[in-house]
Amino acid sequence: MNWRQALLLAVAAAAVVVAFVAERIPQDLAYHAFRDGRTMLGIPNFWNVATNLPFLAVGVAGLLHVREASLPRHFVVFCVGVALVAIGSGWYHLAPSNPALVFDRLPMTIAFMALFAAVVADRVSLPLGQALLWPCVALGIASIGWWHWTETAGDGDLRPYALVQFLPMLLIPAMLVLYRSELLKTSLIWAALGAYVLAKVAEYFDGAVYALGGLVSGHSIKHLLAALAAWWLLRAFLKGTRPIKEP
Repeated sequence: MNWRQALLLAVAAAAVVVAFVAERIPQDLAYHAFRDGRTMLGIPNFWNVATNLPFLAVGVAGLLHVREASLPRHFVVFCVGVALVAIGSGWYHLAPSNPALVFDRLPMTIAFMALFAAVVADRVSLPLGQALLWPCVALGIASIGWWHWTETAGDGDLRPYALVQFLPMLLIPAMLVLYRSELLKTSLIWAALGAYVLAKVAEYFDGAVYALGGLVSGHSIKHLLAALAAWWLLRAFLKGTRPIKEP
């Protein structure tokens, strides 16, 4: 193990320790009270539902490339996850609730974990990234299962899900800085990370954005920015100078 790998491992270990030393985090029910609840064309919360369609477009666009031999299985899993976000998030926003939120978050974890394993394969070690793909996806799914089970038991715990969502957002930039490989197009990954950060900001200011003119809410903008991030990640896979190849 070299110093770069040791540093990444130390960051991951520290994040896990901090997460599980912290108190349990239940789901705040106020999260479901999105500012824009307008019904249009008979669809409640229309814009929060409709703005998920770009995820489907990005996922399907990616899956049209699956026959290209140079693309790794990470790419396929990522595209499937992104496409399913449109279905899961759209379903959730029709009638927001904790049970429906499972279907919103589950495909997101699949996409997050596939991307993380792909960047490991790209930057750190191809065999390691390939070996991590399915265990990472399984951990992502398990984090949602754990949260849902603890919520139904009356003691909700979002900590594993928080790790699945945010730890890759720490480790991926670190890998981009520490390693100089060009298997995935670096500039597009940075652009995607930037769009994702802006998406989280828009989500936080959901009501404030809607109050500016009553046309669109921060949460709807969050969906569009997150779909843009997914599109740039799709292009990062397709435009790499030396695409990851399966053995």
